[in-house]
Amino acid sequence: MDVNSILTNGEITSFIERVVDNAAFGIWFLIGAALVFFMQAGFAMVETGFTRAKNAGNIIMKNLMDFCIGTPVFWLVGFGIMFGAGNGFFGKIGGIASEANYGNAMLPDGVPFWAFLIFQTVFCATSATIVSGAMAERTKFISYCIYSLLISLVVYPVSGHWIWGGGFISQMGFHDFAGSCAVHMVGGVAALIGAIILGPRIGKYSKSGKSRAIPGHNLTVGALGVFILWFCWFGFNGASTVSMEGDAIVSAGKIFVTTNLAAAVATVTVMLITWIRYKKPDVSMSLNGSLAGLVAITAGCDTVSPTSAAIIGIISGFIVVFGIEFIDKFLKIDDPVGAVGVHGLNGAFGTLAVGLFSDGAGTEWKGLLTGGGFHGFGVQFIGMAITIAWVAVTMTIIFQVIKHTIGLRVSAEEEIAGLDMKEHGLASAYDGFFVQDTMTKAPAPMGTSVKDPVIKHAPSAPAESVPEIPADGVHKLTKVVIITRQNKLDEFMQAMNEIGVTGITITNVMGCGVQKGAPTYYRGVEVDMNLRPKVKIEIVVSLVPVQKVIDTAKAVLHTGQIGDGKVFVYDIENVVKIRTGEEGFLALQDTDA
Repeated sequence: MDVNSILTNGEITSFIERVVDNAAFGIWFLIGAALVFFMQAGFAMVETGFTRAKNAGNIIMKNLMDFCIGTPVFWLVGFGIMFGAGNGFFGKIGGIASEANYGNAMLPDGVPFWAFLIFQTVFCATSATIVSGAMAERTKFISYCIYSLLISLVVYPVSGHWIWGGGFISQMGFHDFAGSCAVHMVGGVAALIGAIILGPRIGKYSKSGKSRAIPGHNLTVGALGVFILWFCWFGFNGASTVSMEGDAIVSAGKIFVTTNLAAAVATVTVMLITWIRYKKPDVSMSLNGSLAGLVAITAGCDTVSPTSAAIIGIISGFIVVFGIEFIDKFLKIDDPVGAVGVHGLNGAFGTLAVGLFSDGAGTEWKGLLTGGGFHGFGVQFIGMAITIAWVAVTMTIIFQVIKHTIGLRVSAEEEIAGLDMKEHGLASAYDGFFVQDTMTKAPAPMGTSVKDPVIKHAPSAPAESVPEIPADGVHKLTKVVIITRQNKLDEFMQAMNEIGVTGITITNVMGCGVQKGAPTYYRGVEVDMNLRPKVKIEIVVSLVPVQKVIDTAKAVLHTGQIGDGKVFVYDIENVVKIRTGEEGFLALQDTDA
């Protein structure tokens, strides 16, 4: 074998390696696009959990439409505006998005056109859906659909062209690796403008201007959304690499590390801040902290060290807590899910953080705090300010036009009833489901045991007065109604079994007593007239002495804390068993099969 043959074989080997590397990256790029698409599910769960149940279906529908409206719009027009070969301010619409119409000059190495198109499409949808949470629970569905169309048609593509499409901001040396500015801050600013023009929800602020907490109905769903978003963020940031060859693979690993570190540190920071400020670690705010760290690291995940990523996480934690409080309590802007604080404020901070912490990888300069001067920070600041101005002006025009034509907000009646019913004809997003989340195990069937219960403790104060109670064995019908904590239900039912109570009715209710609910805080705001989840227990007795039922209830349900509940005693005039026609005492017995 001669030298020429050896060289030829080497060339072939090199060619094969390049093909394999390009194929591997192309596959990873498509996987990343799929992960970014799945962020829609994360946003839908976060927004649903952080808002009220009567609007859950509406939230889901808006997130669905963000993607389904944005996809064809971006394909037809938005892609050309963003990546078309125009000038530094505006791309060139050359027809629908295809390689034949736009060529491949904008494509990263090894990425086919169609893979690039779908990746950019899901990014566009992500920016659009951020606004949904800030405008939740009071926006007309048709008006939201129009907004979604316009941000995907013009607003996002124009600023995206400036930042990622070869526009004048990118020409300055601006660095936004995966979208702290281009995606999240754009969505956050749009959310801010929308929330301002829309106005707060009914009951959010008192006549004196005091902020009132409106807790979300399902933090479990909200937490699921955050975990989905965190998982998908590895595709959001990781797939934004332009290669998977050589050093780029190392860079991809580093991106995963910095992304994860910032989110984790931000979450811990928020937990500690709320623990100190609110006396308890706030669940919903801590979940916002996770998202804040992810947003803040997105612009510089490729160019900052893990140490810098941790610092960014700490700062983003402070920004999201105090930012949300400032927006809510001082600016009086109602943002149900904290979208402005998470995406707007931390998107802006993440953009500036590149100018502070960049180590020079991926940028033409180092950050202010890593050995560079003010140049890089100045570039980031100018690019951020221009983007904010563009989005603020265009979204103000869009929302004002919608407001003064078809209307932006639903009526007060519709808002109070819930958008699920009024906008979608949906009685409830949870029809057919009964949630009993306080049961640790299924209670024993009623009437399976007749024993005196063990009294563990006595109440600290005398029970409220009750009507005259007949002696044992007198067949008087008495109804006992108990309102108490959900987490005591299992223990209570077992105790009723022990004393021979064989019939019981239980209803999940919401309410409060004279204390207007135990003092609680939601996202740093005290909850007024706090309707707490309770169970209403109804028992009708004849053979079992009423006093025994009361004493047992007092013993089992007593904790000494506000919220133990109350016992109400009523005389029953008659009871009729429908199946047999028996009345009175006999109707409560089950002597015949």
